[in-house]
Amino acid sequence: MRITRLLLLTLLILAIPAAAFAQLVVSVAIAPPALPVYVQPMAPDAGYLWTPGYWGYAGEGYFWVPGTWIQPPTVGLLWTPGYWGWGGSAFAWNGGYWGQQVGFYGGVNYGYGYGGVGYQGGRWQNGQFYYNRAANNVNVTNVHNVYNTTLINNTAVNHVSYNGGAGGVTARPTAAEETASREQHTPATSLQTQHERTASTNHALLASVNHGKPAIAATAKPGEFSGQGVVAAKQAGATYKAPANNAAETKAAAAKATENKTAENNKAAETKATENKAAENNKAAETKATENKAAENNAAASRATENKAAENKAAENHAAATKATENKAAENKAAAARTNESKPAAPKPARAPAESAKEPTAHAQPAARPATAAHAQPAPRPAPATHAQPAPRPATAAKAQPASRPAPAAHAQPAPRPAPAAHAEPAPHPAAAVHAQPEKAAHTSGG
Repeated sequence: MRITRLLLLTLLILAIPAAAFAQLVVSVAIAPPALPVYVQPMAPDAGYLWTPGYWGYAGEGYFWVPGTWIQPPTVGLLWTPGYWGWGGSAFAWNGGYWGQQVGFYGGVNYGYGYGGVGYQGGRWQNGQFYYNRAANNVNVTNVHNVYNTTLINNTAVNHVSYNGGAGGVTARPTAAEETASREQHTPATSLQTQHERTASTNHALLASVNHGKPAIAATAKPGEFSGQGVVAAKQAGATYKAPANNAAETKAAAAKATENKTAENNKAAETKATENKAAENNKAAETKATENKAAENNAAASRATENKAAENKAAENHAAATKATENKAAENKAAAARTNESKPAAPKPARAPAESAKEPTAHAQPAARPATAAHAQPAPRPAPATHAQPAPRPATAAKAQPASRPAPAAHAQPAPRPAPAAHAEPAPHPAAAVHAQPEKAAHTSGG
């Protein structure tokens, strides 16, 4: 059973892509060995930055990953080393990264500028990296960007390789380190991950084999584990103690930790998917609300336009009705005026009594008119002789006399008014014949 678990753990590690190898979070129940003591190899050229060595973990236990010089992925970036930290039930590996500032690396004293807090091995200036000769082994003949600043913790002899737990470093992140941890990071380069993979396959680098004193403690370039640039460890950082547990049990614990980490990652992925789904739903709801609001605004605008058009139409109709009423009134007024103009002046005879004195008396008196009626009858022919008598004409002479002016007073009396009734009859037309009779009378008298 233990061999089966070991094989499963080995296959799991080998199945992990090289690019993610350095960032793998592994939990182990046993603390890693102390950091070995070694001399830093000389920098191969300007532009290389030092990355300190550390203890990695694989199927056969802890193995040493040699420190090495490497070119950063981008000018201006600094390396923050990874570290082992106690999580309450096991030690977990926190992978390193590149960033503008050096973050928290557990307070572990890796040496050569990484004394536990920040980095004192060099700095970027005007696009070039300047090396602190107090922390780095550089050839000043080839590398001219150098300065010399004494390291603050150069005398430290603590080689503990982990944070927390029994015997671990008790450091906690500073404010600056917490800020750096939240900045944008770049993972380890492909050369770094390949360097770690190569170390994991080198049997001599296992802690169980070298007892904390590896033969390859550091290299001048990544992946070069032999040659002039290879440096061996001078001594182990502390007396090596073999794990009290059986190695297989440790591997099983590592496998269990890996399973737990996988479950956590799956849970995180599910949570992320749920958050994304919720974000999509919220986005869709906001979009729908925006569309509905736009539709409502369009509908309101349409209603406002329709209402305005209706108001304008009503105003036009009202103006037209008013205009029609005014035109009708004008037409009625004009019609009334024309009616008044065309209507005969019937009431004027009513003034006759007042002006009768001025008009001929014989002409105004209707008394002689019955004679016309008698004249119209053919049977009583003898009557014309009587009608021919000019005796009644003296009334005209009486009109000429001014003395008869008092007559109107008698004319104003209502009694003589019956004569107009006879005047309203069709008989008034023969009145002209009465005027013409003097000539006829004269003709009669002449016979």
